[in-house]
Amino acid sequence: MTDTAPSAPQPAAPSADLPAALRERAAALDAADPLAGYRDLFVPSEGLVAYLDGNSLGRPLTATRERLASFVDGPWAARLIRSWDESWMDAPTELGDELGRVALGAAPGQTVVADSTTVLLYKLARAAVDARPGRTVIVADTENFPTDRFVLQGIAAERGLEIRWIAPDAEAGVTPEEVAAAVGPDTALVLLSHVAFKSGYIADLPAITRVVHDAGALVLWDLCHSAGSVPLDLDADGVDIAVGCTYKYLNGGPGSPAFAYLAAGLQDEVRQPVQGWMGAADPFAMGPEYEPAAGIRQLISGTPPIVGMLPMRDMLALIDRAGMPAVRAKSLALTGFAIEIADEHLPGVRVASPRDPERRGSHVMLDHPDFKRVVADAWAQGVIPDFRPPQGLRVGLSPLSTSFTELAEGLWAVRNLLG
Repeated sequence: MTDTAPSAPQPAAPSADLPAALRERAAALDAADPLAGYRDLFVPSEGLVAYLDGNSLGRPLTATRERLASFVDGPWAARLIRSWDESWMDAPTELGDELGRVALGAAPGQTVVADSTTVLLYKLARAAVDARPGRTVIVADTENFPTDRFVLQGIAAERGLEIRWIAPDAEAGVTPEEVAAAVGPDTALVLLSHVAFKSGYIADLPAITRVVHDAGALVLWDLCHSAGSVPLDLDADGVDIAVGCTYKYLNGGPGSPAFAYLAAGLQDEVRQPVQGWMGAADPFAMGPEYEPAAGIRQLISGTPPIVGMLPMRDMLALIDRAGMPAVRAKSLALTGFAIEIADEHLPGVRVASPRDPERRGSHVMLDHPDFKRVVADAWAQGVIPDFRPPQGLRVGLSPLSTSFTELAEGLWAVRNLLG
C-alpha cells in the first residue's frame, strides 16, 4: 500500500502513446506465453489499466466467488455445526498439506494454516529460542519487514535476549558469509526473509540454513514473498521452521490466514507458547491442564478461520495445474521485461533489484525521488504499483494474473507521470 491518499481509480483507456516497438514486443511476449490463458480466470477490475501490486494483494479468481456462495448455502447453512465434525476440524492441516505439496516442497504433516503472519512469527520464534536454552542471541537483519523485526524485539525483551543485527546491502541482501560472521555458540535463532520485501533479492536459503545449523542454532524463514512465486524445497534444504502469508501470490484475499511449516524432526522438541484449546490433544475434553496435540496440529491455538481458507484452495489448484516451474519462468520473464523497460524508457530511474535472475523474486524495485507523488497519481489513473520509503516504486508481478502488455502500459504511464 501507499501511505498517500489517492483518489479512487477512474476508468482509463490504454496509453495511446505507447511506442509501437514496445507494444509489439509486449504483444509478442504475450503470444508466446503458455500461461496467458490463466488471466481470464481472474475477476476483472473496472477501470484498471495495470495491476502491478500482486505481491501485496493477489487478485480474486472467478471460481472463488462461486466457492464462497456455495459455502454459505452448503456446509454453513445446510450442515451448520455438524460441519466441524465432517471437515472443518481437519481443514488447517489438510490445506497445509496441499500447500506443502504444491508450493513448499514439504511432505505431509509439517504445514498448518492458521492465525496471521505476525502471530505465527511470534509463536514459532518464541518456541525456537526456548528450544535452545542457554543461548542468548537472536540474529536478524535490519532490512527485513517491520513485523519480523518488531516481533523479535518483543521476544528479546521478554526472554532477556540480545538481537545481533546484520546490516546487508539493501539491494544485494543477506549473504551466507554475513550470517556466518554473525552466528556462534551463543546463537539460538536466525530469522530471515527468503525474498526481501523491498529489493526482491532471493537469499541463498540452502547455504544459509547449513551455516546456521553448523552453529547449532535454528533458522526461521519468512516466505511471504516467495510462496507461490518462487519454487521451494523446504524438506530437501533442511529448513527448520518457516512462516508465510497467503494473500499475496496465493490469492487468499485480504486478511487470509497465514501458514507455518515445522520440520517433522523438531515437532517433539519445539513447543509454541500460545496454548489454546484447538491445539490440545483432545479439544473437547475440556480438562484442567493443557496437553499439546501430536505433530503439526500443536501449532493451532484458537478456532481455525474456515471462511478465510476458501479462496486459497482455488489458487493452489491453479498453481498446481500450471506447475511451479512454469510460474517461475513467467515471473522471471515479467521481471526481466520490467527491468528492460526501466533501462530503456524511464530516464532518471534506477533499478534497485538484482539483475541476476537467479537472485530475483517476482517483484522489481525502482528508485526515483518523485515516486511518492507518481504512485498516488498512477493510482488515480488505474495503474496500481506501490510505494516503499524512501523513494521506491515496487512493481509486483503475479505471474498467473499479469500480462506483458499490462506491464508495459503501467510502466509507460509511470514514465508519463515523471514528466
